[in-house]
Amino acid sequence: MDQLSSILQRFSMNTEVFFTGNLCGISHLGKQDSQGHLHLLRSGELTIIDEQGKSLLFNQPTVLFVPLPHAHRIVGSVENPPQLVCAKVVYDQTQSNPIANSLPHLLHFNFNDCPNINKTAQWLFEEAFQDKCGRLPMLSALTDIFIIHILRFVLSNKLMEHGLLAGLAHPQLAKVLVAIQAKPEYSWGLQEMADIALMSRSKFADLFKRVVGQSPGDYLVDWRISVAKTLLKENKSVALVANSVGYENGSALARIFRKKLGLSPKEWLLSIQ
Repeated sequence: MDQLSSILQRFSMNTEVFFTGNLCGISHLGKQDSQGHLHLLRSGELTIIDEQGKSLLFNQPTVLFVPLPHAHRIVGSVENPPQLVCAKVVYDQTQSNPIANSLPHLLHFNFNDCPNINKTAQWLFEEAFQDKCGRLPMLSALTDIFIIHILRFVLSNKLMEHGLLAGLAHPQLAKVLVAIQAKPEYSWGLQEMADIALMSRSKFADLFKRVVGQSPGDYLVDWRISVAKTLLKENKSVALVANSVGYENGSALARIFRKKLGLSPKEWLLSIQ
């Protein structure tokens, strides 16, 4: 499986368009849990102001992606009102999203920087500003596709310095991450991971922690817990889930859950219901 598919299957990033049109005045976007924002500037001029009061001016067709829950303001120019499509990016509330956590607080770039983004943007704008049948589900589908194009662009241009996406952008570390994601039940050891990366144990462990932000062992545990959470929400038994993510029995999985989350698997499941 490729670098993005497995993590996008595990960590959902669903979009919901909430504004299309010309922005007149100021729009305040509050900080909401498990939610980011995507703004696509078709034309006009706007200023985006972050939580610290830092402002940036944009007057070209631009992607503005605020991946994490950060309050911000969009100020539209009076003389040249911006034409926008704005969408919420909603994450699974039961676990943090390592994709979003790998990205800058504000990611912005011109449509022309990526032909596929430009092509999708034009299609999206056509749907947004024409009253065609099936408009809303089409907009949701296109903004979901847009997010994938953004992540591809981020990986190919290495627009992040650390975190999961930085690891996936690294040619040697990506092989290890994809292997772990494909087989969380496997008994991974440091030597086997280093062999996949074609490095010595010490060099691999140092590089992995520096780029991804945690040790290979900690990443393996976190990935297993993420997979386990998904399986538990599907009403799989604790014993079956434990075996599916590399633990001998339910008790072993419960120890890991308590260490990381302070709850047993069953307690965690009850807490999200």
